[in-house]
Amino acid sequence: MRHLAVLSALVSLSALAAPWEIDTSHASATFSVKHFGVSNVNGTLGPVTGMVELDDADPSKGKIDATIDVKAIDTKWAKRDEHLRSPDFFEVDKFPTMTFKSTKITKVSKTKLKIVGDLTIHGVTKPVTLDAEVTPEIKNPFSGNPTRAVTASAVLNRQDFGLKWQAPAEAVKVVGDEVKVAIELELVQKPAAK
Repeated sequence: MRHLAVLSALVSLSALAAPWEIDTSHASATFSVKHFGVSNVNGTLGPVTGMVELDDADPSKGKIDATIDVKAIDTKWAKRDEHLRSPDFFEVDKFPTMTFKSTKITKVSKTKLKIVGDLTIHGVTKPVTLDAEVTPEIKNPFSGNPTRAVTASAVLNRQDFGLKWQAPAEAVKVVGDEVKVAIELELVQKPAAK
């Protein structure tokens, strides 16, 4: 009987530790950067994939490993998108993706986290901090799978990642260095294979 109780506890712990898969169809990575210092150019990066581990009782045990496709960058202007894919910026033929791997997760409040991790863009890896919010778990009414979400944001300096292109201008920067990034991740926990 005792063995059954131990086995039951181990199964429960295993279920709690099951990773969450990023639902690519309900995930996005967007950015905003100043043009001439007066207006904002907004864009969307390509599909987001990866796995997330969350521990509500002890967030420090969590982990995020995400990959974003840069080739599909979209600012609603084809010529600008081509330029962003070129060696002047992301050089997608050589660096088609960017990655984020968390190194530390700290609880700020019941739903808010600070997520520190290594962000790799254009072959350059730098530590960044994301301000994140996690939603409670729900049951997906269509699939029946546990579902929740993580929303995160950060402000980056593109120069730090080797994205240094700048058109000549006398008084202003054509493209700002500060880039605001927003990440929306819907997570799904699929049942383990039998």
